[in-house]
Amino acid sequence: METSDTDKIHARFFYATLIAVTLLFFFMLKTFFFALFWATVIAILFSPLYRWLNGRINAPNLSASLVLVVIVLLIILPAALVGTLLVSESVMLYDSVDSGPLGVKLKIFLMGLKNHPFLDRLHLDEAVLTQKIADIARGITNFIVATLSNLTQNTFVFIVKFGVMLYALYYLIRDGQRFVRAAGRLLPIGDARGRRLFERFAATARATLKVTVIIGGLQGILGGILFFITGIEGALIWGLLMIFFSVIPGIGCSIIWAPAGVILITTGHLWEGITILAAGAFVISMVDNLLRPILLGRDVQMHSLLIFLSTLGGIVVFGVSGFILGPILAALLLAVWEMYGESQAEDEQAPAKMDG
Repeated sequence: METSDTDKIHARFFYATLIAVTLLFFFMLKTFFFALFWATVIAILFSPLYRWLNGRINAPNLSASLVLVVIVLLIILPAALVGTLLVSESVMLYDSVDSGPLGVKLKIFLMGLKNHPFLDRLHLDEAVLTQKIADIARGITNFIVATLSNLTQNTFVFIVKFGVMLYALYYLIRDGQRFVRAAGRLLPIGDARGRRLFERFAATARATLKVTVIIGGLQGILGGILFFITGIEGALIWGLLMIFFSVIPGIGCSIIWAPAGVILITTGHLWEGITILAAGAFVISMVDNLLRPILLGRDVQMHSLLIFLSTLGGIVVFGVSGFILGPILAALLLAVWEMYGESQAEDEQAPAKMDG
């Protein structure tokens, strides 16, 4: 009896130590959470390329290194270039809100609203509306500049996080499958359930990135070119904002091009406004309608409302990374509840089989 009690005490102490050490370890790594998260997502995205390349040359280290070079050339260098251009254009757009052409167009647009027979009854204060819309425009540019500045304001920390991401990315590309198998054996949920959760994680990450990069990229490029042709300042910024909003189902980048077209028409720029509205409705929006079902397929088995809420919630809680982290958490939640439902059904069937 005493031996049994002693064994229980030892077991409880062991599990308490296990939990404490694990929590402390993850607490220690919380600074690098997003670096490791993006390393994992990018490794999942490029894992087929690694398997194909390693199958040809049968050299894991060299294959992982070559894939890492491809990632740097395709993702990291273009992102750095776009970020630099984005900061410079954001500053120009911020200055244009007060005294530039954008500020003039806003004032003309608000005067048109004020003189409208229906809106005139509302007694709109033109000065207040002008200030509010200008504040919104400045807020957008401030957000872009602040976000990019926060990434690089502490150069040492940024370099360390970036180095951690690249270092982890190399090993996740090379040994990712081994890590997944080890985690499946160690997790108390079982190897099969662990693989199922990882597959849902990987499928959601791939699908979300495909939609963002391909659909959002095409819509942002088309929108940026359209704004540049029609003479709207900050075409690069508005194009990137279209990419950002394209990840939100039901809203999309129409929240950018539709008001722009209306404002141009109201301020007397008829052909520019009509061109933006027509191209937005029949070209930019059609990209989403045609490609989203093809790219998503059955990878993301979620209702559109859940995708919408998880995307917005993820962005609010986790920032820019939330557009992919939110849907991933929602997908894992659904997977866990599906497993729970299956286990409940199995428990209910077991007594029936015994009775039979």
